[in-house]
Amino acid sequence: MSSQFHPDNNDTINPSSNETIRDVIANFKGRRNFLKGSMGTAVLASMGGFSMEALAAGYVPSPSPANGGIGFSGVPANIAPMTDGITVPTGYSARVLISWGDAIGKTGPQANVHWNPAGAMTEATQLTTWGAHNDGMHLFPFPGTGAGGVSSDRGLLVANHEYVDPGLVNHTTTYSTDVITKAMVDAQIAGHGVSVLEVRKVGGEMKPQRPSAFARRITGATPCKLSGPAAGHALLKTAADPSGTLVLGTLNNCAHGYTPWGTYLTCEENFNGYFGTTAAKLSAQPLNNLEKRYGMAQGGFGYRWHEADARFDFRDTPNEPNRFGWVVEIDPWNPNATPVKRTALGRFKHEGATHSLGADNKVAIYLGDDERNDYMYKFVCANKFNPKNRAANRDLLDSGTLYVARFNADGSGQWLPLVWGQNGLTAANGFADQGEVLIKARQAADRLGATMMDRPEWVAVHPTTREVYLTLTNNNRRGGTTSNAVDGSTTAGSARPPVDAVNPRRDNRYGHILRWNETNGDVGATTFEWDIFVECGDKLDVDAHHQGNIIGDDLGAPDGLWFDRDGRLWIQTDQQGDATGDWVNIGGNAMFCADPATRQITRFLTSPRNCEVTGVVTTPDGKTMFVGIQHPGEDWSGSFTANSTWPDSAINGATTQSANGPVKPRSSVVVVTKDDGGVIGT
Repeated sequence: MSSQFHPDNNDTINPSSNETIRDVIANFKGRRNFLKGSMGTAVLASMGGFSMEALAAGYVPSPSPANGGIGFSGVPANIAPMTDGITVPTGYSARVLISWGDAIGKTGPQANVHWNPAGAMTEATQLTTWGAHNDGMHLFPFPGTGAGGVSSDRGLLVANHEYVDPGLVNHTTTYSTDVITKAMVDAQIAGHGVSVLEVRKVGGEMKPQRPSAFARRITGATPCKLSGPAAGHALLKTAADPSGTLVLGTLNNCAHGYTPWGTYLTCEENFNGYFGTTAAKLSAQPLNNLEKRYGMAQGGFGYRWHEADARFDFRDTPNEPNRFGWVVEIDPWNPNATPVKRTALGRFKHEGATHSLGADNKVAIYLGDDERNDYMYKFVCANKFNPKNRAANRDLLDSGTLYVARFNADGSGQWLPLVWGQNGLTAANGFADQGEVLIKARQAADRLGATMMDRPEWVAVHPTTREVYLTLTNNNRRGGTTSNAVDGSTTAGSARPPVDAVNPRRDNRYGHILRWNETNGDVGATTFEWDIFVECGDKLDVDAHHQGNIIGDDLGAPDGLWFDRDGRLWIQTDQQGDATGDWVNIGGNAMFCADPATRQITRFLTSPRNCEVTGVVTTPDGKTMFVGIQHPGEDWSGSFTANSTWPDSAINGATTQSANGPVKPRSSVVVVTKDDGGVIGT
């Protein structure tokens, strides 16, 4: 079994006089080799004239993106007996780009050395190879000759690695009873975090560039700086870090974001599952309200790291969990830059961090807390984005206001500020300062009476209208009579809230997608108007309550969400993935395309058995799409390949290991192209 480790918590422009990096490359005599060396890395990391927004976004919006319709015929649902592979529409092709354990091209002797899954993964091998269970990802294109001065032939693909399957990592079918060693734990920790992979089009196909000066792994042991209002707070200090400013690693990296200034945001979600303690220690010191509200438990999710590493025993190191649950900013262009945990964005189970850039260069970041009955947040930077000077934006995420949403029954809404000294966020109620408000963001939101949501996950912002879309995956506890206590004492995910206008279905097993517009189009507004874009469901369900109102192909458990340059909305799902039970008609997980104007939804891609489809981005020209497939074959028992042999079965093209035959299913990124070379979705 593996799903216990993955609990269902039910997207020239340079206005300055400075040269762009493209100009520097063009004028450099050795430009062919320039980006292969450290000089190119340093320039990309430091140049104030870096062509920011298009290079960050990965595309320039089309002039009339609202007209971007769906031009393909959908594929059928992958129902039982499921096809253990990826299916895309006629006229499209999908092939594996990279899989867990494949070399990322880190400069040195391991640049082209792939892991052999016939044995255990080691920490050393994982540090030079693609991490486990890839999730959210973004493509940072190199400067080029395309629209907006960006290339569609070369870029940095940056991806999250959410969690690991210990049995697959440590090559054991008896993990729950094995003696846990530090080496086993270290290999698992190295599978988490982020990978930076340079990709280039070679012979018409996008491929990993090996070696590359940009290749990098950030893991659960990489030193990360804490910054912002909570940095140095007493609740963040440990014996190993008495300053409370330097954390080892980032964990449970789920969805993501990117900034207008070209950095990557990785989001820490189910961090609580890595911590545990003994029954005796917990009996002597029971869970406090902060620990309960963030889901701490004696055994965590069953990783058992605390048995070999005291850092993960939350009674030996009680503040260590407080150092996770943040948004981490990474500069993909500088492999030597220290990742920074931006505490101003609050601590909770971050799903993603999607920005919206106002016409006045005001920056808002939308943040979902992926837990049943938790909240939707927005952070508004105190200062504006400076498009003329990249360095000026370096610490933009350290100051501003964090808000939590209240959705009203009449379709209006308010953003409530989580500001110390206001609205009961005082020392008398357990908040000594702004740092404590942010560390206890869930409890602060409880105090303000925010709207309890049905697992708020990914956010997507329309490329020109700035309309905001949010997936609400499901909530089997919706339809009761209890709410999160105002004193912040409710155990995470345990309330049973009544239905309301924005979460209108009891036992919301299929989820829905919400959307809203900020007042006057101001990303910093404190009011908005909302409606429900779609209620997901199965039209063949005998209970009309679960049939939904989809126009087109049925789906459930919406999770991943992304707008392409033409305004098409791509939806990815995260349900059990085996086409049984509630999913017998809908089939396994898939990716869909929606037209925001007509609400038509069409199935574009179906996936292997027992996996999640998560992470999507295209090249700037929209002609090459990267799609993530996570945990194929999950819930295996006895044999690693009991539920899936993907991708090394080669059903979607040769892999680094397909010649040896499938030994373990491996999370991967696939490349989707249109056979006629056209734009994906047309």
